[in-house]
Amino acid sequence: MRNFSARKTLGFVHLWAGLILCLPLVLLGLTGTILALQDNGGPTIAASGPPQPIAAMIAAAAHVAPEAQKPSMFVAPATPDKPAAIRFSAPGRNGPGFGAQFFVDPSTLAVTEATTNRFTRQVHMLHGNLLFGREGRDIVGWLGIVMLAMGVSGLVIWWPRPGRWRAAFGVDRKARGVRLHRELHGAVGIWGLLVLITVSFSGVYLAFPETVSSIFGVTDARSLPQPKVQPVEGAKPIDADRAVALAEGAVSGTLKSIGLPQRPDQPYRVALAHVGDSDGAPVATIYVDPWASRVIEIRDPAANGGVTAFIAWQRALHAGEGLGRLWQALVALSGLLPALFAATGVSMWLLKRRARQRMAAARVALPEAAE
Repeated sequence: MRNFSARKTLGFVHLWAGLILCLPLVLLGLTGTILALQDNGGPTIAASGPPQPIAAMIAAAAHVAPEAQKPSMFVAPATPDKPAAIRFSAPGRNGPGFGAQFFVDPSTLAVTEATTNRFTRQVHMLHGNLLFGREGRDIVGWLGIVMLAMGVSGLVIWWPRPGRWRAAFGVDRKARGVRLHRELHGAVGIWGLLVLITVSFSGVYLAFPETVSSIFGVTDARSLPQPKVQPVEGAKPIDADRAVALAEGAVSGTLKSIGLPQRPDQPYRVALAHVGDSDGAPVATIYVDPWASRVIEIRDPAANGGVTAFIAWQRALHAGEGLGRLWQALVALSGLLPALFAATGVSMWLLKRRARQRMAAARVALPEAAE
């Protein structure tokens, strides 16, 4: 009786949490599906020859960029038929993402301005903060916690009785009404539970990186101070190509991006993907002193392994990256689950409510008929 009462209470909380929060959860899921399926690699180009030096690509983009903006990030082509991307920082900003962005053909150095689709921008903002700015990111984080709780509580509610295990993983063709929605709700939920839990947890981490990292006893990499270098008066700093060569001499890998120094006391920040890793997997970050022409620090989650590597994987897992096309498809499909849960959950609630109303009306009618 006690177990039944606890399960009934859990079902009540699960139901009303879903009813009250179904709209924002559905919104987060659908926007997540759109983001997981979008192509961020830029337009397709015809590879017409060997690539030019990285410094030449940066110079080509800088030639057409707004005069006050400085190149802040070089993103290597994802595949041979994709361009390099050069991001610029607006005055007063020290990081990428605040200025113009250009695609550069590595062979011909032809430059095309990258325009952000307004719809895509809105989808990013809706998924990241529900259009509420920094406070919205906290709200999204708490919604992720709710989704985690819904997944765990849903597993407890779904847990079948002995002899019902096989049926619990499917939907009876003869099911109708409440039974149909209940079986669909449970079967889809259990098949998609692992992906849903993974995406929800990674979303919570992205909203509260320092808190989640501290729970696991590690330091969030984004909270670590960036190393600084000592400028040498009268000296000329090395270019990006030399910085990449030094980084590749320290860590074997494929170039993903280069964070370009915005001030004289900043190093190059070279990101290298490990050989054999899928696109989007955690990378090694190598800091290179442009004045002393040497590697000053290496941050590689894979080298540490364990919890550090697990935490480093969260961003890629949430975006549907790092584990190939199948994982991308599963993450995209998981974004549709909140909509299905909302539809079947609301339908069950309405059908049961109408059934109770009909029963109540019938009880009232019986004494009147007897008179």
